[in-house]
Amino acid sequence: MRIAVYAGTFDPITNGHLDIIERAANLFDKVILAVAVVNYKQTMFTVEERYQMALDVVGNIPNVEVECFDGLLVDFCRQKRACSIIRGLRAISDFDREFQLALLNRQMNGEVDSVFFMADAKYLFISSRFIRNAAVLGGNIHGMVPESVEKILIEKFSDKNKRQGGEL
Repeated sequence: MRIAVYAGTFDPITNGHLDIIERAANLFDKVILAVAVVNYKQTMFTVEERYQMALDVVGNIPNVEVECFDGLLVDFCRQKRACSIIRGLRAISDFDREFQLALLNRQMNGEVDSVFFMADAKYLFISSRFIRNAAVLGGNIHGMVPESVEKILIEKFSDKNKRQGGEL
């Protein structure tokens, strides 16, 4: 069985993430969407919230599972017997960082290869960070995140925006 791991904070999961997950699911027997517990980023949502959002979004894809992981990604891959790490690329700046990470991961675990998916052109500008910032300020995020995630973001920030005179 060919298993791939697509790891990240998914804070929140976007339509760009979903596109890559669906494409990876067509190439691998199983894809594990691995939600990072501890990371270098300050997340807006708890790991439980991020896990639940991801599960709601990919729950209908038969060969995709959602799990949380803590520690090194290559160790998680070894534990899950994964042969590949899935990564998405939007721009040259992504490539530089991802290239370095792929080499580092390969050095730590030579049994796992990084597989890169180019972002669909309609998702090139989307990042979780930009989505969070837009949602906090009451911006229109429709079409950038799955509907279930959009609803969560609207609910999370609607009271704040109403108090400040803004609308979603």
